[in-house]
Amino acid sequence: MKKTPYIRVGTSYYKQVKAPTIAGHFNDILVHWNMETIKQDHGKDHLSKISKYDGFTCMPSHVDFQQEYLGFYNTYSPLGKLPKEGSISKSIAFVKHIFGKHYELGLDYLQLLYLKPIQVLPILCLVSKERSTGKSTFLKWLKEIFDNNLTYLTNDSFSSQFNADWANKLLICIDEVLFNKEELTERIKYLSTTNINKLEAKGKDKREVEFFGKFILCSNNEDSFIKIDINETRFWVKKIPVLEQEETNFLENLIQEIPGFMYFLANRKLSSEHATRMWFTAQQIKTKALFKLVQNNRNRVEKELASILLSVMEKFDLETINLCPTDALAALNKTRVKTDLTQLRDVLKMNWKLENQKTQIAIRSLRFGVMAISLLLIQKDAIIP
Repeated sequence: MKKTPYIRVGTSYYKQVKAPTIAGHFNDILVHWNMETIKQDHGKDHLSKISKYDGFTCMPSHVDFQQEYLGFYNTYSPLGKLPKEGSISKSIAFVKHIFGKHYELGLDYLQLLYLKPIQVLPILCLVSKERSTGKSTFLKWLKEIFDNNLTYLTNDSFSSQFNADWANKLLICIDEVLFNKEELTERIKYLSTTNINKLEAKGKDKREVEFFGKFILCSNNEDSFIKIDINETRFWVKKIPVLEQEETNFLENLIQEIPGFMYFLANRKLSSEHATRMWFTAQQIKTKALFKLVQNNRNRVEKELASILLSVMEKFDLETINLCPTDALAALNKTRVKTDLTQLRDVLKMNWKLENQKTQIAIRSLRFGVMAISLLLIQKDAIIP
């Protein structure tokens, strides 16, 4: 007997349809359907043949997907391709191109997406000022792998209060990202680690849902596409080099290897252990691109003070330097950057995490005592993979 395309969830009827795309594929979606229309098209007896569910739920799984879960309709989309052993040479080469020295960790990241979709993962940021690097191809490739469980957002749509179109997605990809407001940075940081989110659609009340989405950001602005501080551990920033040779059918070749690549991920042994809530440690995903981003996000007071101290340390061949806030303020006031003692103390204590030095001689004019600034905090070239 032919399976009916209709379902009833609660007291509402829906039709399962395949919406065509420009690429020639079809997206499975649910369209609200009228009960009277079903009777007109198929007769009233057809209603008894329709599968009935108590409500919607979202249970992400790729290996053991179930459309029905304890009487609820699973809104997570099954993958359109099945794993099958085959050639994956182009896929492996592409992963090496995207992740570079972090190649094994990159495979771990993709494997965790496939086998452990609810595992919290870092915010992956792909940046490059150059064109033809493969950033957009990487997103399109992931779209082909994870189908309807990946969605694209713009800066405006992410900042919108309505999130019903992406709140239950595995991957949320934002291309040409530029977050100038700190509230957007705080929002994405919160969402990257939380397991609960408020779903809000137009004309409907907010409701609490489980959240398991992972973010991938792409930008041509390497230095300031987002504002983060030196202690941030949730961002995995990778600078993507230019492709050595462009191939017209490169994406099509990657798509052909997807079943083989899925088989490879399903049988591969992870190279890293579950060390933090985001699986990877901060040291494992630290990069020069992250360091550069953090340095360019520093305010003018920090940059100028670091420049002054570096000059003194280089001139006198020092590895550390001692100063008090008032001396630092006097040095800064001789430049074009003006500040006050309160802001300067915030920089030293809050941003640079410096502590007061213990001294045997009490100097009343120095309430905060003497502070030691380590070269590591302001050095020009950090040793980062």
